[in-house]
Amino acid sequence: MILILFYLRKMPEKEEDHLTPATKLLEKRREMGEVETALAAEKEEFQMKMESLAQRRIELEKKEMQLKESVIKFDKFLKENDAKLSRAVKKAEDERDLQKAKQKEIERLQSEIESLTTLKEKLQRKVQKNSKFNRYLEQSVEALDEFQEIREVIDRYETLTTNYKDLLEIEKENQERINDSRKELNTYLERKNYEILTMNNELAELQTKLDRCQNESHKAENEWNHIQTTAAGKTLLIGETRMAIRNLYQLVMAHHGKNSEKNVDVDTDHQLKKVQEFVNDLTKITNELSREGLAYYSTGSIN
Repeated sequence: MILILFYLRKMPEKEEDHLTPATKLLEKRREMGEVETALAAEKEEFQMKMESLAQRRIELEKKEMQLKESVIKFDKFLKENDAKLSRAVKKAEDERDLQKAKQKEIERLQSEIESLTTLKEKLQRKVQKNSKFNRYLEQSVEALDEFQEIREVIDRYETLTTNYKDLLEIEKENQERINDSRKELNTYLERKNYEILTMNNELAELQTKLDRCQNESHKAENEWNHIQTTAAGKTLLIGETRMAIRNLYQLVMAHHGKNSEKNVDVDTDHQLKKVQEFVNDLTKITNELSREGLAYYSTGSIN
């Protein structure tokens, strides 16, 4: 496009008034040819630039891929270095811990060596101190036919010591069994004494209940005797009352001129009712007679 503009600027300005139409046409065709030539050259140059750009793009993509691969490799390298560094640090820490443990073990062993050395010196002093007993054992072996060596005397002593300890252990176990048995016996006696006390209390309560029941029984018996006595008296009184009511009834019937023998089976209530009616009638008659007598005497007094 720049080339076309260049050609357009190169073209001289002519006086169109001095050119013929054919000349102008040829001139225009020539100009068009130059423009087309310039345009073709521009297209070719543009195509070449596009191809160059495409090639550069491909190269850039390849370089980008290579860069990505480099970055991945570098990242992997860094991770591997970090892992190696972590392992190295852990290994250093482990070695440091191991060194500390070894140092502690060395100190413990040194302390143990010192303790053993002290024990050795102590045993040496003890051996020196007990050497007289060794001489005594040698003399004992020489004097006694029962033992041939000092070791036999020591074995016999250890055997006797072991038996003595066993006997002490057995005695201790027996004493513990005795104590356990004594505790069980005391517990049993306490339980039985409590049961006896409980039974005595229950027996006392039962005796109290028995005494109360006997008293109530005597009271009930006395009441029953009193009831029987009272009932007998009441029965006698009822019989006498019935006899009196019957006699009165017979008198009433005789007063009315009726035969009372016919009414022997009449119940006592009926007899008493008849007697009451007779008494009421007799009371009315008596009251009337009394009033008449009073009236008579009152009249006589007036006269």
